[in-house]
Amino acid sequence: MLDMTTKELSSRHVKPEESLRLGVVSGWYTTKMSGTFVTGPHATHEEALLKIAELNPPPPPIAKRKS
Repeated sequence: MLDMTTKELSSRHVKPEESLRLGVVSGWYTTKMSGTFVTGPHATHEEALLKIAELNPPPPPIAKRKS
């Protein structure tokens, strides 16, 4: 299981020319801030963003205490 709770993710497009150099398929990837690929390739930028939201959801709301 991927632990992304403390890591911010971003999307990155790998073009065909760069894919040959990196040894990966061209497409959209989710990456750590260090540049390490986490998931992909995704067909569209939107799919990569959806994966980021899935792996790194916003924190749950904090319940307010009753006075």
